[in-house]
Amino acid sequence: MRPTFDIDALRAMVVGTELKSFARAAAQLGRSQSAVSMQLKKLEEQSGRPLFRRDGRGLVPTEAGDALLAYARRIIALHDEAAACLGAAAEPASVRMGLPQDLFDDVMPDAIERFARRRPGVHVEVRAGRNHMIEEELRAGRLDTAVAFFPAGVDRPGTRLVSLPMRWLGAKNFRPGAPPQPIPLVLFDHPCLFRQAGLRTLDAKGLRWRLALTTPSLPGIWAALRSGQGITVRTMHRLPPGIGDVGRDLALPPLPAIELRLMTASELSPAAAELSDSLRGAVERRVGEGRSKRRAA
Repeated sequence: MRPTFDIDALRAMVVGTELKSFARAAAQLGRSQSAVSMQLKKLEEQSGRPLFRRDGRGLVPTEAGDALLAYARRIIALHDEAAACLGAAAEPASVRMGLPQDLFDDVMPDAIERFARRRPGVHVEVRAGRNHMIEEELRAGRLDTAVAFFPAGVDRPGTRLVSLPMRWLGAKNFRPGAPPQPIPLVLFDHPCLFRQAGLRTLDAKGLRWRLALTTPSLPGIWAALRSGQGITVRTMHRLPPGIGDVGRDLALPPLPAIELRLMTASELSPAAAELSDSLRGAVERRVGEGRSKRRAA
C-alpha cells in the first residue's frame, strides 16, 4: 500500500528542521516532545528509509529526508491555503519572501501592501539578509520568492529586474584628501558583493586601503559613515540624509554595475505566485522610479 503521510507529522518535520530543534518545534506546535518523536518515527516507517541522522546533539535530514522535506513544504503550503480559502484554517496560510536590507524601507511595504489586498488572510514571513544567504534559503526551500543582488552581466539564476551603478558613498562633509591613503572603508563583513567589488577596484588601481569598520548591519554602515569613519560601496537607492556620492571628490576609480534579480522556488502555490508578482512590481516601481528621478536630477 502507498503511504499516506500525516499533515501534522509533515508540519512537525518542517518546523523542527527550520528551528534546528524538535524540542522547540514541539513547544511551537503545542505538542509534547515525545509526540513529535512518534510522528517522525511514523514518517520513517512509511518512507521505508531513515529521514534523519544524528549530528552532535541534534538531528539533520538525510538525503531521503531532504527529498521529503521539499515535498512537505509544498504540501503544507497548499493545505493551509486551501483551508484558509474555505475559512477552515485555525491559522492563516503562510508565504515567505526574502530581500536585501537595502529594500526593507520601501520595496517590502509596497509588496506586502499590494499582496494583502489580494490575499488578506495570508500570513507573510519576511527575511532580510545577505545575497548568498537569500540564495541558499531559496534553494533549501525556506523561501518562496526573493530578490537579491548579483554582479551585472553574469549568468545567474532568476530574472533580471534592474541594473544599478555602484558608488563610493560617505558623509557629505567627508573630505580628508583626494584620495586619502590608506582609504578607510566601512563595509559589510565577508562575503559581500559590494565589498568584493570595492576591494577589487582599489587593488586594480594600486590604491591602499584599510578596513575602518565592518558590520552585518546596513543601518550600522550608515551610522559609521555619518560619524566620519570612512566610505563604503553601495547603490544610491534610499540614501539616508547626509550621505552622498564622494567618489569624484576623492578621485576614486569608477565601480561596476550590480543587478537586482527575482528568484522563485521551483513550484509555487497560487498565493506564493501572487507574492512574487507583488515583489517584482514593487522593485520595478520603487527602485526603477528612484533611478529615473536621480537621472533626471
